Amino acid sequence: MKAKSAAAPYAVWMSIFIIVPMVLVVIFAFTDKNGTFTFKNIAEVGQYSNVFLRSIWLGAIATVISLALGYPLAYIISHISARRQNMMVMLVMLPMWMNFLLRTYAWMTLLEDNGIINNLLASFGMGKLHLINTQGAVVLGMVYNYIPYMILPLYSVLTKIDSSVVEAAQDLGASQTKVFSKVIFPLSMPGVISGITMVFVPAVSTFIISKMLGGGANLMIGDLIDMQFLGSAYNPNLGSAISLVLMVLILICMGIMNQFDDGESNGGGMMI
Repeated sequence: MKAKSAAAPYAVWMSIFIIVPMVLVVIFAFTDKNGTFTFKNIAEVGQYSNVFLRSIWLGAIATVISLALGYPLAYIISHISARRQNMMVMLVMLPMWMNFLLRTYAWMTLLEDNGIINNLLASFGMGKLHLINTQGAVVLGMVYNYIPYMILPLYSVLTKIDSSVVEAAQDLGASQTKVFSKVIFPLSMPGVISGITMVFVPAVSTFIISKMLGGGANLMIGDLIDMQFLGSAYNPNLGSAISLVLMVLILICMGIMNQFDDGESNGGGMMI
């Protein structure tokens, strides 16, 4: 009884800020401007399939790059002294203390045609590159802003791997490559799955990064939803339908990733 009473405030919080908004999204998605039930909004989402594909593609690229960069860094941090670990974790989190918008503005200054990077290239006698308003700039912005969400769960899992398991594999004659592929990586799969989820979900639904670094030419799902609620093409019903489809796609992706997590974590650490 006491446990239920203690959980009551959290239940109220979830109801107000999670359940109620989701119910409203569903209601708006299946009604028109007059409140009449309709499937028209869901049917219209199909015309933006290219935007969905672009968002998923760019989000997947950003996630893969974040994993490729974040895993080695998390591994290195987990194997240094405790004092240096705290300092490195603080450095990883340091950019997150700055406003998200300001961080993205900084990249605009760096990437624009007359920005710092191009001026530096010109000073070395190299031609200027068109970096801003490209898909590469959008991916770069995603990686920069979301890579801490990849590093931190990986670091948390890697620090908890029992060193005796690694030593046992080495004693059995396993090479460093074999130890990593058959012991360390399988045991770190929960962190990998968490990191992928925490990067992929915001990357797919972002709109500030694509708007500022993509210049509007690389429209993403988040931009599309923003246009329906705040732009000139005001249509909250269609915006809700797009949001609902996006939520379903994200849930499907998370479900698939959880299946990989279950399989790997049960067999992790076994030598073949």
